[in-house]
Amino acid sequence: MKSTLCTLALLAGPLFAAEPNTLTPAESAAGWKLLFDGKTLKGWIDPAKQTPPGDSFRIEDGAIASVAHPKFREDMLTTEKFTNFELSFEWKISPGGNSGVKYLVQDAAVIHPSLFPTAIPKFEDRVDYLLKNKRAKRSSLPSDGKVEIYQVAYEYQVIDNTAHADAKRSQKSWAGALYQLVEPQGAGPKLVGEWNEGRIVVRGNRVEHWLNGVKVVDASLDDPAVAAGLAKRWTTKSPVYELLTKRPHAAGPIVLQNHNDAAWYRSLKIRRIL
Repeated sequence: MKSTLCTLALLAGPLFAAEPNTLTPAESAAGWKLLFDGKTLKGWIDPAKQTPPGDSFRIEDGAIASVAHPKFREDMLTTEKFTNFELSFEWKISPGGNSGVKYLVQDAAVIHPSLFPTAIPKFEDRVDYLLKNKRAKRSSLPSDGKVEIYQVAYEYQVIDNTAHADAKRSQKSWAGALYQLVEPQGAGPKLVGEWNEGRIVVRGNRVEHWLNGVKVVDASLDDPAVAAGLAKRWTTKSPVYELLTKRPHAAGPIVLQNHNDAAWYRSLKIRRIL
């Protein structure tokens, strides 16, 4: 009976360790791997070590911290890529803050005002223009607070549901959502400043988002409703729409988003699944 219960526990998903940034014996036996040791950014592309040095993330009190209003705004990516996986993590957000965990990355747009022939007000139009017309290298741009590197990917939303304007506009932007595509159902986040448990499961075109032990999203990326959501934001002629509906790259890094707000991540652990 004891053996059966242990087996069921392993199949059910991660068993959160008593101490942050560690694995339990059960997790290790089930094939889980730490993505963050609580002390170093080993396994991540550290923005501070790029050219020019970035300042969008740092290690703070055993967590990877997204820095508010960095001089060089970019996300942080794992060095390793993943296809089918189960990712668990703990997150907390600042008052009024916004962030996210991205996956199935297909491309990236390096954005700076100097790259446009004329001003393009809408963010989505700026991304489309750069993906179609002008590719810039990160190293060619200044740390002037005007750079943003946008990762074209799906996103597990991390946000203050009560105060951020995006969350107030749509439930598809609530914490745990498949951002702007599928709203979370069944559970909400804890109070701002408290740690939440998140989980993302990807099996082919099927994705699950979990929030504090409850599955809040269970969706097919090939669902017409997902394509409709992408078209509503990007239009069907957008390269972003094309990339996220066709998904030419099966494997991609795990991404922590800097959305100009403070956010914290710890106990990031992953296992590959069939």
